[in-house]
Amino acid sequence: MRAVTVSPKFQVVIPKDVRESMGIISGQKIQMLTYCNRIELIPIKPMSEMKGFLKGIDTEVPRDKGRI
Repeated sequence: MRAVTVSPKFQVVIPKDVRESMGIISGQKIQMLTYCNRIELIPIKPMSEMKGFLKGIDTEVPRDKGRI
């Protein structure tokens, strides 16, 4: 488990190994959520990086009889 220190300005530094493993770069936007007494940081990816991420997904949807 990693520990970081909160600065007097309430800033934290994301450790280098975490930044590299998540592909976080300087200036990138991060979404912050609170959940069950914890803080989660989620990198926001540009739409251009999302192209093809659902490739191969099954798009078949079972439908009730009598419905189009």
